[in-house]
Amino acid sequence: MNAENLSDAWIVSARLNAARTAVYWAEHELGYRQLYLQSAWMAQRLMGVGGVQPGERVGIWLKNRPEFIAALFGILAAGGVAVPINNFLKPAEVAYMVADGGIRLLITEEGLGESVTALQAACPELDVMRVEEMPGEIDPGLELPISGRKRDQLAVLIYTSGTTGQPKGAMLTHGNLLHNVESCRQVLAVVELDRFVLMLPMFHSFMLTVCILLPLFAGGSIVLIQSLQAPKQALQEMLHRRGTVLPAMAALFRTLANLPAGMELPLRLCVSGAGPLPMEILRAFNERHPNTPLIEGYGLSEASPVVTVNPLRGPWVAGSIGLPIPGVEVSVQNDAGAFLGDGVDGEICVRGGNVMAGYWNAPDKTSETLVGGWLRTGDIGHRRPDGYFVITDRKKDMLKPNGINVYPREIEEVLYRFPGVREAAVVGEPCERRGERPVAFVSLDDGHSLVETELLQFLRQELAEFKLPRRIHTLSALPRNATGKILKTRLREILLEG
Repeated sequence: MNAENLSDAWIVSARLNAARTAVYWAEHELGYRQLYLQSAWMAQRLMGVGGVQPGERVGIWLKNRPEFIAALFGILAAGGVAVPINNFLKPAEVAYMVADGGIRLLITEEGLGESVTALQAACPELDVMRVEEMPGEIDPGLELPISGRKRDQLAVLIYTSGTTGQPKGAMLTHGNLLHNVESCRQVLAVVELDRFVLMLPMFHSFMLTVCILLPLFAGGSIVLIQSLQAPKQALQEMLHRRGTVLPAMAALFRTLANLPAGMELPLRLCVSGAGPLPMEILRAFNERHPNTPLIEGYGLSEASPVVTVNPLRGPWVAGSIGLPIPGVEVSVQNDAGAFLGDGVDGEICVRGGNVMAGYWNAPDKTSETLVGGWLRTGDIGHRRPDGYFVITDRKKDMLKPNGINVYPREIEEVLYRFPGVREAAVVGEPCERRGERPVAFVSLDDGHSLVETELLQFLRQELAEFKLPRRIHTLSALPRNATGKILKTRLREILLEG
């Protein structure tokens, strides 16, 4: 995109598409013009009463609602840096981000009232602005200020999920996000008629880029689902509003694969990201919806976040994360930084205009992650001879029974194929004799029970003996974070608890 910053890009799109619908929200339709005015009101309020200075970090602690978008563009137009915060976190967890990010002002809502009160008690210097303060009618002559921010300046601070230690703030510049939006627009062939279905939390980098910035900069629309707590209602909203593109996680596509006969999807495309797509879910979805492509991609917050995707028009390679998006390079390197050949597992590394500037207030972590111009992702995988990439597992999740590398995802893929298994995850458990052994956790479809000996016999047919789980634990549901990723840290805690 030719814009110098995200705010400029929004101003251009809002003016070009003033008569079009920007957001569908329940029975409401929010036009580009109305969303522009809300953004302008927010920016003026932040610069006036809020006293926001260029480069200052402003938190967004909101549930999924249209005002999230107005808050985002308002902060950017005021010259500030937006810090989307996980609305499922406890006040003590948010307090860490407020302190680390130097956040003086937080945009929030009445629905988080008790949590906000507790947060203010922990952070007495924090000012709060609630979106309910925004008037229903805004002066139609209000304009967004010109921020003057440059492409290499900080736009968004995305805190990672913090699977080890405290979360880190990935610094994404205006250029990073504009680059990723344009690359995604090309590979997904986005047009003005597209309606992106936004089901996951808006604070997530996947939703920020692919479900907010991408459709709005392309002149399309967002179908903002009220709540995933009522799956049938969410599906009805998607069908009613005729969504065309659904970016989501694997668990949702499993649900869609089980839709009753006669209920067909209006979608032209489904994109699975923010976590691996088990091949069994892909197979079930393709059988149920043969006319709706489900393509797997890959990304991480530090890369704005999209890195690769299977090509829109194919070929689609099952089990592969696809090809690098335009303007992005991917390599496979060993720990010493040497490039590895096709078929050899190593660390996936990324280079391109989408790669973050570094971690906020963490120069040591930055130097460990940005090495020789490459972003070291912490994911293990390889390149196929046809250029497609495959993720084997997370580097820190790799197990070593008897010193042999074992990738939990390989075991999980087999577990998913066993009748009745709804979810599966494998973690390592210390073993005096072998150093480490795999342990499996599964949850089952309704009406199924598990005979462990039968499952182990099934696994023995496809896995070497040293890869077999030492034990299999059955849970009603596997623990997940706010964006649906299985929390292996919690599974390890369960093992320690006995």
